[in-house]
Amino acid sequence: MSALPRGSTVRRDAGLYGYERALRRVGLDPIAGVDEAGRGPCAGPLVAAAVILPDGKRGQVPGLADSKLLTAKARDRCYEEVRKRALAWSVVAIEAPECDRLGMHVANVQALRRALFRLDVRPSYVLTDGFGVDGLGVPGLAIWKGDRVAACIAAASVIAKVTRDRVMEHWDKEYPQYGFGIHKGYCTPEHQAALDEYGPCPQHRRRFENVRRSLRPDMGQNVASPTGVESLPVSERSERTNNTAGPSAHAGAERSEVQA
Repeated sequence: MSALPRGSTVRRDAGLYGYERALRRVGLDPIAGVDEAGRGPCAGPLVAAAVILPDGKRGQVPGLADSKLLTAKARDRCYEEVRKRALAWSVVAIEAPECDRLGMHVANVQALRRALFRLDVRPSYVLTDGFGVDGLGVPGLAIWKGDRVAACIAAASVIAKVTRDRVMEHWDKEYPQYGFGIHKGYCTPEHQAALDEYGPCPQHRRRFENVRRSLRPDMGQNVASPTGVESLPVSERSERTNNTAGPSAHAGAERSEVQA
């Protein structure tokens, strides 16, 4: 990943939209932000999103911030606003068994790439949160705590977080003993107590040491999924809005529901 192009600078007080403004001043537009949710939990999918916000007031999302700093209700509001206002957005999920096969870092990089490649609008520049991602096909910049300082990354973090939370709420109905609807698969004491009592379910990541420790001898390393549960479709979506339309006018089609 490269530094900001020559001639583009970002003041410390430039606000959440400062990076995009600086890049547009040197002719780089559209700009995509990518981010993921679910790298740290020991259960559930890894979800990544990519978002391109339009220039001007239409691209300024009310209340937008790093998804981790927002309440659940505020995230839901931002989620709907991002989907309405975005020039394009996409979200992909890599399920727990695939995370186990690839390892979390490789799964993370692949998820970010897939989200970017599924955008209906090809970006000229990409902003990523924390670390650079090779193989994106366009120049870009990794920003430390990018979801707090770049609007397009913050928007991607909201899409990824809300999508993943809703997936975990689905799994909470299938496996209520673990409390997925509360802790969303993170390694809380309550979650660990349930793991120790019941052992892991198909949504648990076997690469995590605490999950392996909870395997009972009669389980082996793999647990079969109940019928109809194994392939919960998390759509890989992208939507494009008309540049000249108002914030509520948007068109898009859901792509085929393919597991990432």
